[in-house]
Amino acid sequence: MQSFISTHDVSDIPALIARALMYKNDPLADKSLGAGKRLGLLFMNPSLRTRVSTQIAAQNLGMESYILNVGNDNWQLEFGEGAIMDGTTVEHIKDAAPIFGEYFDIIGLRTFPGLKDRALDYSENVIRSLQKYANIPVLSLESATLHPLQSLSDLITIQENWKKVTKPKVVLTWAPHIKPIPQCVANSFAQWVNAWCGADFVITHPEGYELDPSYTDGATITHNQQDALEGADFVYVKNWSSYYNYGQVKTDGAAWMLTEKHMSLTNDAHTMHCLPVRRNVELSDEILDHPNGLTTIQAVNRVWAAQAVLSEMLNGRP
Repeated sequence: MQSFISTHDVSDIPALIARALMYKNDPLADKSLGAGKRLGLLFMNPSLRTRVSTQIAAQNLGMESYILNVGNDNWQLEFGEGAIMDGTTVEHIKDAAPIFGEYFDIIGLRTFPGLKDRALDYSENVIRSLQKYANIPVLSLESATLHPLQSLSDLITIQENWKKVTKPKVVLTWAPHIKPIPQCVANSFAQWVNAWCGADFVITHPEGYELDPSYTDGATITHNQQDALEGADFVYVKNWSSYYNYGQVKTDGAAWMLTEKHMSLTNDAHTMHCLPVRRNVELSDEILDHPNGLTTIQAVNRVWAAQAVLSEMLNGRP
């Protein structure tokens, strides 16, 4: 595995899930695999679970990890081709990335979209520039459009909590929020569930909040949340701003917040959210604190997802 940015970098999703669950059972099974290897973790945005889980995963494999906080620990980076750097950016990725390539064996990058220019955000210019100039494997810790480590963790969580032979019904439902939120997690979850083919997949959202069809193709899509929730086994809750009216926030969506009344339509479903979550805005306390909630397990599984991916990158397997 040369890089890990989307499902297109993974040849066998079930095998990757199995590897992650193997590490969950035996975290130090490959404790010497990364001996003498260095992992750089470049953060352009805040992180809690992504940062810590990836560091633990690297440590379990014997790797050393180094955190770089752009704008705090090091220079503001410029990514624009032909940029005249007379503003706040101090160093161009063309100059910084080759140094990263010499210092590290693998580099991870976390960045968010600006939610102003859809074409720029969806070009993935930032992570693609790092790939181009660092010349080492790049691990996405969340990009402008996708969050693959989160999505892998979500599939791990679904698989270990589904014991039946039949496919579960998995529903991704839009939730309200107070500010513009990227489509990254929703795009990525849709892409991974569709590529996995391990579930009957439904996406529900208000009109005008359709996601990029390149990520949702293969899912059933409806604007009727009640219909979507009927008989669901897993309900993944996430807000996202509009893709077509780019960055637009829906201000009258409070009725979409999941409550026990909503969940009574389901097959006693498990609920999921990537965290952080705004309680009683995106999800009610009664749902978050219910025994069927899987948010903590999802967060724990971030370690094993990262460890599985890093081990594949270290082994150079597709």
